[in-house]
Amino acid sequence: MKGSIIVLLFFIAGCILGTLDIIPFDVQESNMSMYILYALMLQVGLSLGSSNNLKSIIKDFKPKYLLIPIATVSGTLLFSAFASLLLSQWSIFDCMAVGSGFAYYSLSSILITQFKEASLGVQLATELGTIALLANIFREMMALLGTPLLAKYFGKLAPISAAGVNSMDVVLPMITKYSGKDMIPVAIFHGILIDLSVPFFVSLFCRL
Repeated sequence: MKGSIIVLLFFIAGCILGTLDIIPFDVQESNMSMYILYALMLQVGLSLGSSNNLKSIIKDFKPKYLLIPIATVSGTLLFSAFASLLLSQWSIFDCMAVGSGFAYYSLSSILITQFKEASLGVQLATELGTIALLANIFREMMALLGTPLLAKYFGKLAPISAAGVNSMDVVLPMITKYSGKDMIPVAIFHGILIDLSVPFFVSLFCRL
């Protein structure tokens, strides 16, 4: 949660600096955001490859574990599609692209801004990227704060699904505490699969 607040503060600081023109920066002429995207994709690969639990998860893999990330993806995209009914400015695919971040706010916001720039223009693409950033930060924070209630009223798998990609890192201690230690491999496996799905689903819906 602390990390999410720091990211949000940096975002607000960036907005202020951009508004005041303190740091001259032309988004259209700069490749900085693309380099940041490359660095984020490298970080995803490094975090997955260096995980101490990766080998044991693969070894103990059970096909039924696939149902959890499938449910997470299906539920998120379904309710993201419903949200488009309330947001006339954005299409159903725009809303589904935002939902496809699955709480991975840094990567999804940059991807959406990059992919939608050609069709929406810089300003609207940046707005949609900002929505993705905030929506996925809020998802992470709600998963952190809501894990006790989710586990109590909806079962021990609910916090894993609600956490999205963060079931394998940020929210894992809370999942362990309220869902049980036996859910650790499931949560990590879920997080890895959701993590890998983010670039695919975001790019897919941004192109539709």
